[in-house]
Order: sequence, then structure tokens, then C-alpha cells
Amino acid sequence: MELYTPAMQSQTNRRTFLGGLTAGAVVGPLLSARPNVIGGIDSYFTPPEEWRGKLGEYRSPLVFNDGSKVKTPADWGRRRLELREDWMRLLGAWPELIAEPKVEVLESKRRENFRQLKVRFKWTPVESTTGYLLIPEGKGKRPAVVTVFYEPETAIGLGKNPHRDFALQLARRGFVALSLGTTEMTNNGTYATYFPSIKNATVQPLSMLGCAAANAWHVLAQRPEVDAQRIGIVGHSYGGKWAMFGSCLFEKFAAAAWSDPGIVFDTRPSVNYWEPWYLGYHPKPWRKRGVPTAANPARGLYPKLIAAKRDLHELHALMTPRPFLVSGGSEDGPHRWEALNHTIAVNELLGVKNRVSMTNRPAHSPNEKSNAVIYNFFERFLKG
Repeated sequence: MELYTPAMQSQTNRRTFLGGLTAGAVVGPLLSARPNVIGGIDSYFTPPEEWRGKLGEYRSPLVFNDGSKVKTPADWGRRRLELREDWMRLLGAWPELIAEPKVEVLESKRRENFRQLKVRFKWTPVESTTGYLLIPEGKGKRPAVVTVFYEPETAIGLGKNPHRDFALQLARRGFVALSLGTTEMTNNGTYATYFPSIKNATVQPLSMLGCAAANAWHVLAQRPEVDAQRIGIVGHSYGGKWAMFGSCLFEKFAAAAWSDPGIVFDTRPSVNYWEPWYLGYHPKPWRKRGVPTAANPARGLYPKLIAAKRDLHELHALMTPRPFLVSGGSEDGPHRWEALNHTIAVNELLGVKNRVSMTNRPAHSPNEKSNAVIYNFFERFLKG
């Protein structure tokens, strides 16, 4: 498997698309009415002094596979296509997205200022899922957010752990929210979704979760209450990885917040992309869970990515010029700016500011303060 392919030959307001990105680059969904004026969260878009301009040992996304440099927005359009094609080849091609999903409403109830619908729909060609759709009172089209986690109840405020109720809090703020989770797979210890089957998956499971998120975007986009150009995605930990892959690989997500997923490869136990339900898929029997060792090495794609020095900062760059927030905790400390600075460099080439942000807290678990920034972030970029 080739990890790099040859180089390919080949401001705004909330109601207008960003222009100027040629050669097939995705121009991104509609952004805030004042995308460069951040208000109360502006400080989170600037790295601390000690991390400004630090790029670490990550390979610049502004270099084509043949070694030539990206110098113009048009160059970036070609480089973006090259990067995405590389990663989709490595991760496995997604099946065709379900652009017109059929959604079954299983239950409807009134809660606070919104209706809560329990819904079921196909989120991959071979699997259906059950989740919750929260629709606030009001008329006209509203922004919306997909929330992802181990199961869908936590995000609607029915979970055991605090400060993970993203869907509930966003619905209270006027967002339509679709809460999803991998309940069945979590319960049986396989965690992700596998295509076409767990016995012979052709797509890395974490990428397939991203595909499922893209299909969830279509569920929201077809709702009469939702402005399809103002749909974001958020998740914590496992859900943060899922939200990151979904938003980076599916350009119609207008904004994203990733809570302490481990935004790049690391050997910390919780930054466990090597597991077979993330990027280390291999047919069962699976390797023993845990940090790779000589006696229990990683298998599948993950060790090949490490050997080739390919890292997830390349996926972050696919977000440009769309905004994203890293809600960092124990797994994503301030040193992660070394990876994020590469995306800032791409945005600077495109002439945009304040698209990459990070907060930091000591613990992995989110808290009231870190979540307040998440909600303000979405209000800034999706509500305006």
C-alpha cells in the first residue's frame, strides 16, 4: 500500500459562500455574519506565546506529494483534493451516501422548549440506528448540530455523567439537535460500524463512523426546520474522534467541536487510534486491547500510517476554511497547537482568520466552563 501518491495533475457573510478556492477545492458552507469577529471567545483562536509558530515534526500540508510547495489558493485547491484522495484511499472508500434518508418516528414527547422525537433511520447501507431529534419552538429555519457518543441518551440529558448533554444544551439555545450513538456496538464491545461487515470491513471503522455522520447530516438537512448550510457536529472523547473524522471528511458540516479526542496520534492509552474499532481494523480474533507493544503490536492500517509519518493534522487541514474548536483536556493540552498551527497556515494562505481554536482544562471530562465555549462557538458561527 502506497502511503503517498504522486502529485495530482489536475469576505463572506452567513448568506454567501467563500470564494476564490479554485481547482475543485471545497469552498465550505455558509459561515457567520461576522466570521472574523469572535467576541467573547476570541482569545481561544490565538495560541499561547510559547506555541505560536511552532510546527513540531509534522509534515506540512502545504507541500504536494511530489515535494512542490503550495503557494496560492488555487494550489491549495489541488493539494486539498490530493490529501483527501490519499486519505480516502488509505481509510477505504465510503459507500454512496444516503442523500434522501427515510426517517421513522418511534416516539414524540414535549420537553422544556422543544419536541423530542425518537427516530430510526439507515445510517449506512447495511445498518440502521436509533437516536433523538430535538426541535426547539419557533418558526423559520434554524441551525442544527449532530451530537455523537457511545449512546444517544447522554447528549439529551439522560446519561450518568455530567457535562456531556450537548444536544440538550444546544436545543435550549434554539438549535435543532440530532443525538446519535453506537448503543448496540458499545454493548457488544465492537464500538464502531463496519462495512460491509465486521468480518471483512473495507473501510476503517472510524472513517465509517464519519460516513454515518455524513448520512446524519442529510437527515437534518431535509428537515423543514433546518438550514442545511448551518449544520455542525460535536462529540466528546470517542465522540470527539467521530466528530473529527466526520467533519474533516465531509465538507458540508459548517463547523465542528471536538472534545478531547486526541487530535493527533499519540501513545497515551486514551488516544488509541490503533484499536481495531478505530484505524487498526483487522479480522477477528482481535489483538489484546491496549497500547501497542512488541508482544502485542498494532495491526491493520495504523502502524503503516505511523511508519509513513502521516498524521491527523492532514485531516484538520481539510476543514479549511470552516471553523473548528478543540475542547482540550488531559489528552489535548496546549502542545497540540504544534499540529493546529499547520491548519492556521493554510487559512492564512486563504486569507481567513479565527477558524482554529482550542480551550484547555486539566481533566479529560468536560466541565461547565469548557462547554460554555463550545456553545458560544456554535452560536458565533452557526447563528451569527
